[in-house]
Amino acid sequence: MRSLPTNAPSPARLVAARAAGVSPFLAMDVLSAAKAKERRGEQVVHMEVGQPSAPAPRLAREAASAALARGHIGYTEALGIPSLRERIASHYGETYGVEVPPERIVVTTGSSAGFVLAFLSLFEPGARVAITAPGYPAYRNIFGALGIEVVPVPVGPSTRWVMDGDAVARMHAERPLAGVLIMSPANPTGTMMSRQALASLAAKCRELGIWLVSDEIYHGLTYEAPAETALRFDDETVVVNSFSKYYCMTGWRIGWLVVPDALVRPIERLAQNLYISPPYLSQVAAEAAFSAVEELEAVKAGYAANRAMLLEELPRIGLGEGPSVDGAFYAYIDVTRFTNDSAEFCRRMLNEAGVAATPGLDFDLERGARYLRLSFAGSHEDCREAIARLRGWLA
Repeated sequence: MRSLPTNAPSPARLVAARAAGVSPFLAMDVLSAAKAKERRGEQVVHMEVGQPSAPAPRLAREAASAALARGHIGYTEALGIPSLRERIASHYGETYGVEVPPERIVVTTGSSAGFVLAFLSLFEPGARVAITAPGYPAYRNIFGALGIEVVPVPVGPSTRWVMDGDAVARMHAERPLAGVLIMSPANPTGTMMSRQALASLAAKCRELGIWLVSDEIYHGLTYEAPAETALRFDDETVVVNSFSKYYCMTGWRIGWLVVPDALVRPIERLAQNLYISPPYLSQVAAEAAFSAVEELEAVKAGYAANRAMLLEELPRIGLGEGPSVDGAFYAYIDVTRFTNDSAEFCRRMLNEAGVAATPGLDFDLERGARYLRLSFAGSHEDCREAIARLRGWLA
């Protein structure tokens, strides 16, 4: 057998541009740096990642344990176990008074897989989709990887940090949009769209003939008034949700979509080929989690206590300028009193104060250097410790 000479030049092997061009998720980079400090024996207060500190509900863990004991852990239908789809559908009637047939529910491998399935089924490469700036960074990066053009809509105090129908109409008139993606309550700001704002935006999207995608992953985590589903205002809205946040099941990687009838079969075909099916154990646990309301509300009460303490204490140390925190477990804070480079500010905060936070550039490429995000999903003791450390560091 003839072998190639070891010194023969090989063809260039290049990373695809759409992969090479995806930006890092800075919150995860901060987490990695914080974990490295902990491995060196240093103590870090984690406020960088939006992950509940509580475990999955007891009923969910018991259901998964019982399923595991039965031994056979196999594939399920690509759209999810029928009983879980039925339970999610009934949740919409119980929580919002909105009727959703189980056939329109798609169980996904976390909301992340839900986004990929939704975007692939809704938008062609080159399509333009509007998202808020600031906004969840994975939107921008998934769109980029799929060849979809992101149209950032700057929001701020004057718009109460939410997108409105007039802004969408103006952008659509300049160059047609294929869709609009919103999140309420929002990451990183914690703000929630009012019923009127959500109804107006849904009506505008319907009038313009463009898709509305509503990320409702933080539903259940609101502190003054309950969140409203966009399905109430447009039955053809594509809703993305997950068991990660309210249900404390981040690592179980289980979420769902609500989609119009016309999208069910196309998404099913995509799911069959991309993921085969959501994980069986996670689906069993997720169905049981709906019965764990008492435990989950106790966890939420902990977030509410953290929120109240931070809203009182942050202004006292010069970190109080930001939007109201209606829901989720984040505070998005203007740090221009101290810096115009929040990435460097967060690096120093971690190294010098031992508090991990996410720089605003993760959420807004244009104005994010002025902001940072703090997550208060941890324990009350951690939040108090973070305030004490920051008070001394900023003094």
